[in-house]
Amino acid sequence: MIVPFWAWIAVIGGLLLVLALDLWIVDRGEPREFSLKQAGFWVAFYVTLAVVFGVVLWIFGGPTPAGQFFAGYITEYSLSVDNLFVFYIIMTRFAVPKVHQHKVLLVGILMALVMRGAFIAVGAAALASFGWLFYVFGLFLIYTAVQLVRQHGHDEDEDEYKENAVLRWARRVLPHTDDYVESKVIVKVDGKRMVTPLLIVMVAIGTTDLLFALDSIPAIFGLTTDAFIVFSANAFALMGLRQLYFLLGGLLQRLVYLSYGLAFILGFIGVKLILEALHSSGVSWAPEVPIWLSLSVIGVTMVITTVASLIKIRRDGRESKEITTSASGTQG
Repeated sequence: MIVPFWAWIAVIGGLLLVLALDLWIVDRGEPREFSLKQAGFWVAFYVTLAVVFGVVLWIFGGPTPAGQFFAGYITEYSLSVDNLFVFYIIMTRFAVPKVHQHKVLLVGILMALVMRGAFIAVGAAALASFGWLFYVFGLFLIYTAVQLVRQHGHDEDEDEYKENAVLRWARRVLPHTDDYVESKVIVKVDGKRMVTPLLIVMVAIGTTDLLFALDSIPAIFGLTTDAFIVFSANAFALMGLRQLYFLLGGLLQRLVYLSYGLAFILGFIGVKLILEALHSSGVSWAPEVPIWLSLSVIGVTMVITTVASLIKIRRDGRESKEITTSASGTQG
């Protein structure tokens, strides 16, 4: 799809305007915790914004790019849910006050969006020049899917957060205070400028999200190679991620089958990438997977994963209650 330059400016400018409004709302007045009502409103707002964008894309570009956007958006949003576990660990490790967590996520994810934009530009140019990269991306996604399944159930993997090189460098080089100073990221101490732990956490969120992009961006390139659609899907998914963090809350721990669902999606897209690369190379038996099928597989997988997880949690809770009741009756 040929996208005029003004469309890029309109999308990026619109996203920055919405994020600036979001940041202004957060910063005005006294810092306060993000309520479930606020989180629900903003999640609905950003999802509606993505749907409107997809509809506009359908009107001006047709059903194919619109379908690619929705498939990419759902994939990125689904993979982002898994990121929230690590974000929660980071917030806990750095003991970020709840009143400042929304600002940390907002700035951290804005940093990630800029870095993802550069990653997407490089990836699109590389795929256009080196067709064999489709095989590499496909195999990498299948490998990631296998790793997700193998790691499922290992609590130590989920509870442990290892600082990346950028974060270690920032902590070592930047002079920083030991404690948080309200919502400030830079303060003066004895005439010397120092950063606060709030900035360190923002770097942790932004760079960690970029590491997650190593599998999510190849996944969306498996659905479309259009850089405009890839960037837009990533941007809309990231914009709604902060509010989703607060809205889901304890529900994150209930999605026990999430890893299996994400593994299936990544594996499916990996196979799709390889098949389409073979088809483009002239292999007659390799089919092209239509975007409607990709969208259906992704959507149905996430619905099944969520419903199955909630059923299991409810059943386990019922069994645990019965065991407790039985034990109490025996003691009596």
